[in-house]
Amino acid sequence: MSRVVVTGLGFITSIGNNRDDVHSSLEDLRSGIEWYPGFDKPKIPISVLGTIKDFDTSSMDQEDWSYPSQYRLNRSFLRSLSPHVLYGYCAMKDAIQDAGLEPEEISHPDTGMFTASAGSTSSLVYHVNHLREYGAERSQPKAIVASIAGTLNFNLASHFHIRGATCGYVSACASSGHALAAAYEEIASGRQQRMVVVGAEDGNAECILPFAAMRALSVNPDPTTASRPFDRDHDGFVGTGGGVAMILESEELAQSRGASVYARMSGYGQASDGYSAVLPEPDGDGLRRAIELALKRADLSASDIEYVNAHAPSTQMGDLAEIKALRKVFAEKGLSPMVSSTKALTGHALSMASILEAGISVLAMKNGFLPGSANFVNPEKGAEDLNIISQTRKQQIDRLITNSSGFGGANVCLVFERE
Repeated sequence: MSRVVVTGLGFITSIGNNRDDVHSSLEDLRSGIEWYPGFDKPKIPISVLGTIKDFDTSSMDQEDWSYPSQYRLNRSFLRSLSPHVLYGYCAMKDAIQDAGLEPEEISHPDTGMFTASAGSTSSLVYHVNHLREYGAERSQPKAIVASIAGTLNFNLASHFHIRGATCGYVSACASSGHALAAAYEEIASGRQQRMVVVGAEDGNAECILPFAAMRALSVNPDPTTASRPFDRDHDGFVGTGGGVAMILESEELAQSRGASVYARMSGYGQASDGYSAVLPEPDGDGLRRAIELALKRADLSASDIEYVNAHAPSTQMGDLAEIKALRKVFAEKGLSPMVSSTKALTGHALSMASILEAGISVLAMKNGFLPGSANFVNPEKGAEDLNIISQTRKQQIDRLITNSSGFGGANVCLVFERE
């Protein structure tokens, strides 16, 4: 089995559009959540969003979009994109550059790509309505590939001429965790030598508002306190979008080309709740089993883990289930790894959440700090038994896990170690 390492990262997020800005936001606990004009209507109960700065993708005409000049795209490619594909493209470009890879190394039979997104609700609604009103002859030929759930995969695979394994993953908030786990397996088994993994979400009103009907979103109008994971005053999550890309390679390949390594991905675990299409199993049993399976795959024990980047979305049921899972794996054995949820700063990135938080975690490990869990003031029941850090710490660690949970009771745990 090949060892798997992380050699490149790219971020387009609410807390920064490059590695340095993401680092400084995490270190200073600087939130990317703001008041969002798209929610300024009487019947919309929410006010805030983790916004993507320096991008304006609000128009349904892609040629009206504005974005940083270094990512300038030709018209043909741009016309087949939805907002999250633009974000994913920019993040992938940055990750490839960060890893020091050439175009021929990306377009190679030994390089594959797995992606995760829910598609583009705004694009799909717009194109279907346009088709109904004006007919097929006056509609956008690329409407399908610009909107449905596979749009991230279709567009990036063709644009970057990916020749290895490709697939798009859709499992709600566990999606990009599943994509990373599958990419790890491709490399560990020797089927591929390199995998690019990209997660992205539009993060606009049409993407986030459906969760308001579930009463899952925070109605707190204060962007500085609306997202408060593990805190008893949480009242729902704050949504966000963007794009994050990670380059995984076999250790042998990375060494042969003298690549800089962020961390080693040493295992993963997956387990389902078997409980509800929407709600987590109250005792966190599925997540507990996912963590235990991840540790087993990585040949580690619970006592080896020094930090947990928690899923903790800032919903009561989600936070409580994870608290119980972490208590069973760690606290009840007398263990107290540091725990935080960076969603307090970024917002909840839905299908992108796993790769966003994995990227944050390996960046923090490489740079010798641990991000604090902002807005953690009044511990939720049981959270007082966990070592939740409310402030960022400058500290070097060797091993961490990052958790994600999604609709249908899907749970993923990823394990990373310092090289």
